[in-house]
Amino acid sequence: MASTRIDWVREHCRLLRDIAAEFGRTRPFDGLTIGTGIHLEAKTVALLLTLRDGGARLISTGNLNTTQPDAVQRLRAEGVTVIGKPTKDSEVHAGFLGQVLAAEPDLILDNGGDLFARYLDSPYPGLLGGTEETTSGRMRLEPLRGQLRRPILVINDSPIKQFAENEHAVGQSTVESFLRMTNRVTNGEQVTVFGYGACGRGVAANFRGAYARVSVVDVDPVTRLRAHLDGFGTPPRDTAVADADIIVTVTGARDVLTAADLPLLRDGVILANAGHFPAEIDAAGLIGAAEVAGITEYADDLLTLELRGGRRVHLLARGHMFNLAGPRPLGNSIESMDLGFALQARCLEAVARQSVDATSCVVPVPGAIDAAIAHAYLDRKYPG
Repeated sequence: MASTRIDWVREHCRLLRDIAAEFGRTRPFDGLTIGTGIHLEAKTVALLLTLRDGGARLISTGNLNTTQPDAVQRLRAEGVTVIGKPTKDSEVHAGFLGQVLAAEPDLILDNGGDLFARYLDSPYPGLLGGTEETTSGRMRLEPLRGQLRRPILVINDSPIKQFAENEHAVGQSTVESFLRMTNRVTNGEQVTVFGYGACGRGVAANFRGAYARVSVVDVDPVTRLRAHLDGFGTPPRDTAVADADIIVTVTGARDVLTAADLPLLRDGVILANAGHFPAEIDAAGLIGAAEVAGITEYADDLLTLELRGGRRVHLLARGHMFNLAGPRPLGNSIESMDLGFALQARCLEAVARQSVDATSCVVPVPGAIDAAIAHAYLDRKYPG
């Protein structure tokens, strides 16, 4: 029987392989249930099976429009309880999240703050704490610290996650996904990137490396100055929208592009979101706008809005995270996710062992864990 892509990924998640072997001996999660709401794809399989090897009972569901059936099948075959199936319907997804919380997990591995926010609607005794993967989730959970009052470590606030995954890997996977989904040229095209955090910096740099002309929009004037000094165009927001052949949002905010922008958009512009939540581009508002005279849907999650007057606007993945959508979605590179998921495993271990307390509520990864992961990665590169 031929090996699968999941086997390939697990072979190259070397940090997780080492941690899994250790967890098999130390069993930090014996007797504990971990509830997870995170993109279910090949790299996530490696993480969840690492936690299982540490003794955890796992109750897992995916995120909107990113659940991959082969990952679900493999996890179930390995004894992991997976709730639900691929969906773009937010109400259906909310039901899956509710089923995870109904198991009253001792630890939560969250992605976007979905599980922790819903936990507060119906709290139960015994939740020790957990982890949050994203900046979007941290922004959502920070105002809730007084209600959560448990250790919740934010993986995306680790410097390792910021430069290894967000800056380098998100930029790579965004360009790769654009090429895979559209088969369109980047050379000489005008690309506008909304957001110049770590992910935005990576997206801008990788499109520039693909011979595009790149402009950046950011609401923070200091961040905009950084983009300018990094050599990117930083025109006013509406100018950047009107000039763009390709627009990528990666801000963590809502309604970055809406139907109000339709008069600005040039004919043939491609709109894509690389942020976690499918709310940066108001896809429903764009599709339902009075200016839209017709819609053409293509295979591979591609949609064209035909505007009155003849202009056309192309939308990738209906505003969902497009680097985990379309044909054969691969997401970020294996090594970058191995680093980020090693942080996840170690942070969940710290919460399970109660080596962090309620004062660590929605805070960055402890520096000692960052240092240990960095050493482990480099020791594999330079043994002895």
